[in-house]
Amino acid sequence: MLPVSDATRAGHFYSDSLGLAPVTTGEDGTQYFAAGAGTIGLRVMPAGAQSPNTALSFEVVDLPAEMTLLERRGVEFQDVDVEGLKTVDHVAQVGHERAAWFSDSEGNVLCLHEILD
Repeated sequence: MLPVSDATRAGHFYSDSLGLAPVTTGEDGTQYFAAGAGTIGLRVMPAGAQSPNTALSFEVVDLPAEMTLLERRGVEFQDVDVEGLKTVDHVAQVGHERAAWFSDSEGNVLCLHEILD
């Protein structure tokens, strides 16, 4: 469940930019989107309900390919440079994973991560 301020804007981001399929809308207005084996709910909350930390991470098989696809749809990946974590070309290597972060239309921080062999 992710907090959103503008349900219409958020719905467009998750369907158009991320390519997720809408599943249903709950009685309370929460929009649900298919994501892997589960669903993501977008619930209208007051502005400021979003966390500055990663709210959701999508595991992908080919991080560069997924990043390219999302960038073509207007997603902007962030650079990170904090103690113990630094991105190069928007990608951080963390142990046996690499990851890239971006924000949705509502300010929720999302991540793509790939587990390396």
